[in-house]
Formats: sequence, structure tokens, C-alpha cells
Amino acid sequence: MNYNPIIIALDVETAADARALVKRIGERVGFYKVGLELYTAAGPEIVRELIDQGKEVFLDLKMYDIPETVKRAVAQVARTGVRFLTVHAVGSVMRAAVEGRAGADLKLLAVTVLTSFGREDMEEMGYQGEIAELVGRRARLAMECGVDGIVASPLEAADLRRLFGPAPILVTPGVRSPGANRGDQKRVATPAEALRDGASYLVIGRQVTRAPDPAAEVERLLEEIAGAKN
Repeated sequence: MNYNPIIIALDVETAADARALVKRIGERVGFYKVGLELYTAAGPEIVRELIDQGKEVFLDLKMYDIPETVKRAVAQVARTGVRFLTVHAVGSVMRAAVEGRAGADLKLLAVTVLTSFGREDMEEMGYQGEIAELVGRRARLAMECGVDGIVASPLEAADLRRLFGPAPILVTPGVRSPGANRGDQKRVATPAEALRDGASYLVIGRQVTRAPDPAAEVERLLEEIAGAKN
């Protein structure tokens, strides 16, 4: 299978843990997500290390700050060779991020609603509508601001593709094989379902990273995806 939609989430405590996991997975996956935990522990060095190994990096920092700070921080990220960077789907934040990346190849992804959020979380935040409506509204704003893609749960993928067509990058966390532990994710789907509904990339973490044999688990996922496409 030439196209591999899997992004492995390196949600581990140390750079050593990340290196060991990447080594075990080998060439089966070439795209890794570095989130807050690993970035806080290992900083830009682990990002550069992955890029130097020929890996693509999705830097999932979910930036949300005053525009000048976001612009300057994104400019720093753009120099590293990272492929994807997340920012929150807030107009001033996204416009600052677009300005900060200037002419770099960095792709900006807007985080709409976290996949760990359910209706009760929305109500706690004072939002009374459906989650899908809020995702659609924020995604529309993201496209108007000029970001390259959207991060949303796989449950919203089909609606987002209907709204915006094939152009935006659509990255879906909250993806689990049938029977896999959901963890703290509330809005989830299987890899086959997410791809069927239009996801460009699938972020998969604990199903692989906490498996007894991560490489074998990746192989199983790739077979599952290949079978769904046939």
C-alpha cells in the first residue's frame, strides 16, 4: 500500500521512549505526532531528530495565545521542517499563524472540538447546540482564515467533506480498531469508517504505543485499512 494514512502519536514520557518506539515500528510508518507531553519533555530536539531520520512530524501544540505570540511561535516552528502544526480554530489565532508561517511549507491545522469532549463538556462551556454544528462553524472559519486543514473527530468527517470538498487536509484523532479500548476519547470510529467518511490521516496512539508488540499492531492496522479499501 503506497498511501499510508497512519500518524502514530508519540504520547510518551521521554525522548528515549520515543526513540525506542520509532525503532520498533521501523519503516511501517513514516509520520509521527509530537504532542505536549513529549515536546515538554524533549523539546525541539526530538522533532529535529525525527526529521533527520526522514520521518514526517505533526507537531500538535494546539497553539492558543495572543496573535503576536502565535505569529512568532509559528515562525519558529516553520524553520524546523515540521509538516503539520495545530492551532485552535479561533479567528485571531489562525490569522496570526498564517502570517507567521509566511512562505514556508508548514501546513496549519485548525483544532475544532477535542475528541475527548462530549455534550456535557459543551454545556459546561456554555454551548447549548450540537457538537457537529460547532465543528462545522469553526471549520468554516478556518477555511476563511486560510489554514490548510482541520482536526476533528471521525464522526464529523463526512459532514466536513460535504461542506468543503476534497481540498482541506482532514486529520482525525479518536480512531480505534473494533474492540480497542477507547481510553478518554468519546467521539471515536474505526480506521475503515474514518477513511470511508473522508479522513486524510488517522492519528493512532495507545492502540499501538501500549501494545505488547507495536510493530505487529501497526501491521494489523495496515491490513485492516487495506481490506477496507478493497
